[in-house]
Amino acid sequence: MKVNSIKLISIIIVGYNAGRHLPLCLDSIYSQTCKDFEVIFVDNGSIDNSISILEFYPDVKVIYNYENKGFCFANNQAIKIARGEYVLTLNSDIVLDKQFLAKVKEAAYISGAGLFGVKILRKEGKVIDSTGLLVSRFYRFLDRGAGEIDRGQYDNEADIFGPCAAAALYRKEMLDDIKYNGEYFDENFFFLGEDFDIAWRAKRKGWKAVFVPEALCYHARNSTNFYRKFRQYLSFRNRYFLLIKNSSFKISYLIVFFLYDVPRLCYMLFTNPYTFKMLYESIKYTPRMRRKRLDNAEKI
Repeated sequence: MKVNSIKLISIIIVGYNAGRHLPLCLDSIYSQTCKDFEVIFVDNGSIDNSISILEFYPDVKVIYNYENKGFCFANNQAIKIARGEYVLTLNSDIVLDKQFLAKVKEAAYISGAGLFGVKILRKEGKVIDSTGLLVSRFYRFLDRGAGEIDRGQYDNEADIFGPCAAAALYRKEMLDDIKYNGEYFDENFFFLGEDFDIAWRAKRKGWKAVFVPEALCYHARNSTNFYRKFRQYLSFRNRYFLLIKNSSFKISYLIVFFLYDVPRLCYMLFTNPYTFKMLYESIKYTPRMRRKRLDNAEKI
């Protein structure tokens, strides 16, 4: 079997007022040396010029949502109609190197992994945005290498926890294996942390995640334009969703809770108007997250 036996990659872009970035993203896709792909764009209720831009790209399949239902919901919509053996989730403010698809396709062929991370550089091309996901010993959820100057320190293939969903290749078979009640991405997350959840669930099912350093792309960052404090609320809340759904309780977490979470929560109480919403939803959704954890464990 040759690399070309991987017939199709489904590229999924979720956009919310993404007009200023979308042409560069789509142009980089249609400039790829590898042409075995389809593009699915999910518009999450944009009020900018996103839809008019898509008129210049007639091959793009478009799903229209009348409101922003979140990154997870939109990706699930697209995955359900994707025809590819692999799914590439792509932020609308990502620009791909011309060899990007060829490199991830080659890696997918030679590896039995279910998830593939790539080297994501920030827009100027000097600073690393992500070379995969990392869960620290203190239960912090981080992008490997984020903020470091790219000096080639991550230019070797490696096993990783999972890929950053800004540009992540997923084997469709893996996604079908881990889905829960028809959801691939957990829609309760809305966005932020959902890629850690996918990676964690896949890991528990025995799927491997690898880093493909030759696959390069560039990230302008924060294309959603969400208010910083709204992102902070989602980040804090989804941290607990991740832990409740996927981690085993350890005494060491109590130390982390008091040294990291409590001070952070106290700071948010005085600075972030979403703090009480975060606390309410963390409590409200705890039974649901525990149920998802238990149900998933029964299937493993």
